[in-house]
Amino acid sequence: MEDENKPLEEETQENETTENEAIQISNDVIAVIAGVAVSEVQGVSSMAGGFAGGISEVLSGKKNLAKGIKVEKDETTVKIDVNIIVEYGTRIPDVAFEIQNRVKTSVENMTGLTVEEVNVHVQGVNTETIKQEENEEENTEIENEEGKE
Repeated sequence: MEDENKPLEEETQENETTENEAIQISNDVIAVIAGVAVSEVQGVSSMAGGFAGGISEVLSGKKNLAKGIKVEKDETTVKIDVNIIVEYGTRIPDVAFEIQNRVKTSVENMTGLTVEEVNVHVQGVNTETIKQEENEEENTEIENEEGKE
């Protein structure tokens, strides 16, 4: 009787692995997973996407989580390129390293695919916050001078 049960167990195990291998995950899904991981990293001002991505975001009114992310997928491996704009004053190597770790961990855990590369391309530095701080400092200086008169 024991011999009769073994082939049945082996067949079910084969069917399970075949079903899992047949699952295809879209590049867009991988890009969104990576985009969410990048958005959680401190020091990233925004994603740098193309002109078309910016227009579609404005027209739809929705934030495009896959903006600035390019995915190349093989059977079991993935290569991901991330284009970002960093905040002024942050250490770019630290930000890039954190992005690589988070994207790799998130994509591998959620998809089961192996992430071979996460390439981080810094497209620019956001200096708007510095300009705002300078304007606020000037305004307080002017108010202080007016108060003295």
